[in-house]
Amino acid sequence: MTRVADASAKDKTRSTAQIEADIAKTRDRLATTLDELAMRVHPATVAAQTKARMLATVEERAGRAYVAASGVVDQVTAQFTDDKGRPRPERIVPAALVGVGVLLLVASARKRRKG
Repeated sequence: MTRVADASAKDKTRSTAQIEADIAKTRDRLATTLDELAMRVHPATVAAQTKARMLATVEERAGRAYVAASGVVDQVTAQFTDDKGRPRPERIVPAALVGVGVLLLVASARKRRKG
């Protein structure tokens, strides 16, 4: 109860000008806070924040995909080159023949569908 009494006594010693100045400061702070809130919920601000989050997500996923693809390319390259980076014909020729065979099968299947 003494705090309330102290506050009441303090309020009685303040002048009208001091109270009005405090009210003006409080109004200014409130106006600033309301302006900040209005900016936060403004559709353009929300849209910009959403766009930024989406772009960050896309960039992150693209980065992960790039790293994964780079790893696969390195693995495939390691299968077809030796330690010094020279091509390994004993692995390249059979793989190329399989690739040509697959292409011929696909072309044959397309030709049958059209005909």
